Amino acid sequence: MTLDEIEAFVTIARLGSFTETSRRLGRSQPAISRRIDELEDALGAPLFERVGRRAVLTEAGEALLPHAEAALAAVRDGERAVRDLARGGPSLLRIAIVGTLAVSHLVEALRAFEARFENASIELTTATSREVSACVRRGEAHLGLRYFPDPDPMLVSTRLGHEKLFVIVSASHPLRQRRLRSLARLEGERWLGFPPQRGEPESFGHLLERTLAAAGFVAPRFTAVDSLTAQKRLVEAGLGVALMPKSSVREELRIGSLRAIEIQGMALEQPVVAIRRRRGLANPLAAAFLGLLRELTPELHDGA
Repeated sequence: MTLDEIEAFVTIARLGSFTETSRRLGRSQPAISRRIDELEDALGAPLFERVGRRAVLTEAGEALLPHAEAALAAVRDGERAVRDLARGGPSLLRIAIVGTLAVSHLVEALRAFEARFENASIELTTATSREVSACVRRGEAHLGLRYFPDPDPMLVSTRLGHEKLFVIVSASHPLRQRRLRSLARLEGERWLGFPPQRGEPESFGHLLERTLAAAGFVAPRFTAVDSLTAQKRLVEAGLGVALMPKSSVREELRIGSLRAIEIQGMALEQPVVAIRRRRGLANPLAAAFLGLLRELTPELHDGA
């Protein structure tokens, strides 16, 4: 098993395509296919199957993936450790973050970080919570900021605070109150939200399920929508209601296409966590940035 084979395998698993992988790695497609053939021969099991034009992991591929990602991340750590030693310390902080957190909680911390560490730079990647974890696991980010802890034993999740959740309705929704004591007035509504994440005991989909059950709704109408933008557009069109933090709909609230209703009788919030790779290369810049984030974003803690 060679590093080139592992890199090809992890990249195909990420992109779902041999063709895209050959472009990303700057190798011919036959060369990429040969690396996977050799890896499969060495392991004695197929790692991918073709589903249409996509390459999908087999059960053996799923078993190999976290270990292959860890191996690549360890190599990247080694490269960084040598470079940092030559420079006298790290000069780059890579952060993967959920986009709505970048909008609502990051700006002041970034400004303070740049003022304190004038010779350091930050690279930001925005993604979904699941993708944030993948970036950290692969060693592509020193630090991740996402919603809900990640159960992956290769990652360490540290709770930073929470965001308060509101019921989001269209501007034309007949319910005009800004605050309600319970969800009872919304019984019978169609709820839009992310589906529960497979392999993650805590996710927004699980939270919505528990919230509706706690409200006493029997067989509530629910439509799974895996895109935040699509959820917002459907709510604007009056095709359902959703549970979201205000950071997700800041612009729509400003222009008045959506309205937020506070539910006073329920503790509706989603946790915000920082994740890092267990036994990964420590980056003091990441620790410094987290300290600034805690200091300068009190709204993250009180849910405003």
